Amino acid sequence: MRGAVLLTVLLVLGAPGTAGLASAETRPSPAVPSPRTGTEGAGARHASLYVADYAGNDVLKRRLPRGPQTTVPTTDLTRPTYLALDRSRALYVADTGDNRIVKVSADGQQTTVPTQDLQRPLGLALSRAGDLYIADSFNDRVVKVSAGGQQTTVPTQGLLHPEGLALDEARKRLYVADFVNDRVVRVPVGGSGGGQRTVRTSGLSQPTGLALDARAQRLYVSDSGNDRVVRVPVGAGGGAQRTVRTDGLSSPSGLALDAARKHLYVADFGNDRVVRVPVRGGRQTTVPFTGLTTPVGLVLRPGGHERHDARPAAGKPEHPVRGR
Repeated sequence: MRGAVLLTVLLVLGAPGTAGLASAETRPSPAVPSPRTGTEGAGARHASLYVADYAGNDVLKRRLPRGPQTTVPTTDLTRPTYLALDRSRALYVADTGDNRIVKVSADGQQTTVPTQDLQRPLGLALSRAGDLYIADSFNDRVVKVSAGGQQTTVPTQGLLHPEGLALDEARKRLYVADFVNDRVVRVPVGGSGGGQRTVRTSGLSQPTGLALDARAQRLYVSDSGNDRVVRVPVGAGGGAQRTVRTDGLSSPSGLALDAARKHLYVADFGNDRVVRVPVRGGRQTTVPFTGLTTPVGLVLRPGGHERHDARPAAGKPEHPVRGR
């Protein structure tokens, strides 16, 4: 059984462990290079990468490229999955096992986002105004929680366990990974006209994470059932789908693009790691997180002043993946 399918099964059952997850035999990728190599994307030297550790019930944060690594202060998370950051650098976490979304402010204060009747929430997307979109996976819908706290349902058709989300705010479009239907759909948001459209793709199987290069109008999709990431043109000019060059992925999940749009970070769920891939081809590297198990969601915070009062991860025991 594919890791992506098993992830969904675990979400259904709320299982306390991750028994049965199979680890692929892969060549280890080299660690992310030092800044002296000159291979980091613009702005990446002081960026921070957040990753939801599904089995560890934590969110880890690592300053790129050399660290340090810390653990975001959270309380009572159960199977966290996807992440989002707002303009104040508050972190939103899909606390999937608890059927809620939590918000951790820049100074480390945790609150619960007011929502109604969520069932296994997954993907998140935020507008600049603070409107939060949530893939309400087991209700087969996407909901919007406005900055003022009002929840509404985004009009969609035929979704089955939606997962990753990507928002194109300028064009008022929301992209949704429709996991069970092996497709990605685009729906209008923000009062724009038109209806739901299926993004033209080829051979998708269980799509999970999404990342949008809005400027170039390219959508990156974790094609988890095929252990790959694909790049799909979504602009008016069209073009061919391409497979992003990667090495040894197993059920990839969350995606994040760096500020320069030159490198893509991939949560390699089945291999307990996060990798960084040049979008135009080149050497894949592994982000040196320690104690990471079954990563799902990613979000990249551009460089600037360090925020979030986080507890150091040094000395923290690694989370074993039970049943391996």
